[in-house]
Amino acid sequence: MQIKDKILIVEDDEGILRYLHTTLLANGYQAIVAADGRSALALAASHCPTCILLDLGLPDIDGGEVIRQIRQWSTTPIIVISARSTETDKAEALDTGADDYLTKPFGTVELLARIRTAIRHSNSMSDQNSIALTGTYEVGELFIDFRKHRVSLGSKDINLTPNEFRIVALLARHAGQVLTYKSMLHELWGPAASSDNKILRVHMANIRRKLEPNPDEPRYIFTEIGVGYRMADSEDHM
Repeated sequence: MQIKDKILIVEDDEGILRYLHTTLLANGYQAIVAADGRSALALAASHCPTCILLDLGLPDIDGGEVIRQIRQWSTTPIIVISARSTETDKAEALDTGADDYLTKPFGTVELLARIRTAIRHSNSMSDQNSIALTGTYEVGELFIDFRKHRVSLGSKDINLTPNEFRIVALLARHAGQVLTYKSMLHELWGPAASSDNKILRVHMANIRRKLEPNPDEPRYIFTEIGVGYRMADSEDHM
């Protein structure tokens, strides 16, 4: 018998909660629900869900605080589902520890795709073990050998500068996930790095000229405007 993935829905709007619950059940998931932050924290600890769908505007504690508390003990993927649509809101939630951010209103197809991606990345331990064993990343024609610092596109070797390689390797190790400018700057240049993302934008422009057949229509590195970057994974090239 197939074990169903269990999704925790944290939403105080009854209509949206009902829609999410019905959609998940119809698509083969288990679903448990919480209408406030404290209930969500209790259910997350007791049920160990595969993924959490989290509204930020909860009646007792803000969703951002729920993320912070869960991240103290769990790496369970968290998808924020919120009407807050500013770049600052998205970046703050992702920097706090959310894995993805879906703005209301949204469609069923997109919701299910985000959940599949989140669950796939929840197996990060096996993903990282795979990278540790093979030391490679491959999507479409793009191939990266982490150990040899080698990048190729089809049969053509791509010459990246050391900083360009570090950026591409970081994104590839988190393929499918949005990395915020802040988290990338911190990871690449340390906690004392400037918060100005101009250095990233300059490097990314050069990287895209080398990797993308058409930089205006990227196939491998996508921009979440005002938030960060995401490297393609297998689902982008199905």
